[in-house]
Amino acid sequence: MSKTATTEIAGQSVVLAYGSVGAEYEALHRRAIVVDRSHRGRIRFTGDKAADVLTGLVTNDVGALAAGQGQYAVALSPKGKVVSDMRILRTESDFITDASARSRDGWKAIVKKYVNPRLAKYADESVTTRSMGVYGTQARHVVEQMTGIGASALGIMPPYTHASVSRDGETVLVIRSADLELEGFDVFLPTAAWDTFWQSAVRAHATPAGQAAWDIARVEAGRPEWGVDMDDSTIPQEANLDALNAVSYTKGCYTGQEVVARVHFRGHVNRSLRGLTLAGALPPARAALFDATGKSVGEITSGVASPRLGAIALGMVRREVETGASLTARWPAGASGDSSAGEAQAKVVALPFAG
Repeated sequence: MSKTATTEIAGQSVVLAYGSVGAEYEALHRRAIVVDRSHRGRIRFTGDKAADVLTGLVTNDVGALAAGQGQYAVALSPKGKVVSDMRILRTESDFITDASARSRDGWKAIVKKYVNPRLAKYADESVTTRSMGVYGTQARHVVEQMTGIGASALGIMPPYTHASVSRDGETVLVIRSADLELEGFDVFLPTAAWDTFWQSAVRAHATPAGQAAWDIARVEAGRPEWGVDMDDSTIPQEANLDALNAVSYTKGCYTGQEVVARVHFRGHVNRSLRGLTLAGALPPARAALFDATGKSVGEITSGVASPRLGAIALGMVRREVETGASLTARWPAGASGDSSAGEAQAKVVALPFAG
């Protein structure tokens, strides 16, 4: 892949790779990478009622958060379908929501429609702030040099906890991330401070990495991406979001709760996000999955070529298909850029991928 290749995600230009995707992936597992995550959407909520307002809009228990804590959550439609997924962070004086890139507009629309500014003021900080991720075996040491927070303190931070620190005249927020099932931190910082902190990460021996290496690691971790592996036709349990601790079954009412609770307490979903190892060509997204009898049992949602694991994918698969089952992925001509139809063999495996 050529140097500084880019793509577009939700109308925003995003770097695919700064050079070699393989080298960036290797840096993630041997040292650390620094990656631009600014295409996500950050909204700050203030006011005495902010916790109550947010609690009524998302699946997790915002009111249970103490200052310095955070959580993963989703916002649902009245029919219980996922409109947006986000991290919610509670600071000393307010709350910050950090929505995934393709779902940020859906979350903004919900906020605009349902949040009364007289109860909770809110401000979109997606332009005035940016988000920088540092991930890998040496991530805590890189962040220590960037922010001054000790590596030992960073290493014991639970997921979604965060700390504010002043560095080089700027106040930044350091968040422990669970997004890749690897050690990682995201740093929220003023847009004007971006170059200073990016160069600080590079001087601390973090390798700049783009979306391509990130997506390989994301799929390996079994983490669904809104707009790719789930969307507004997906129930949270289908995307394993309850297993990712995004849903509270003890909190008060919220939009879409009835559907989620009914599935949890009385029934089951008919499909769920599963891991797939592949032999043959890498299937494109939406390639159909068939069992040995020729029955359609699902589809590919994300496929990547992992340097460690080979061709792997996430897919929505019928619940009756057992782990270890052999499936066939098929796609029509033109779906993967080729003029002919394609086929690959797939095996269902547990998430996250082992290896």
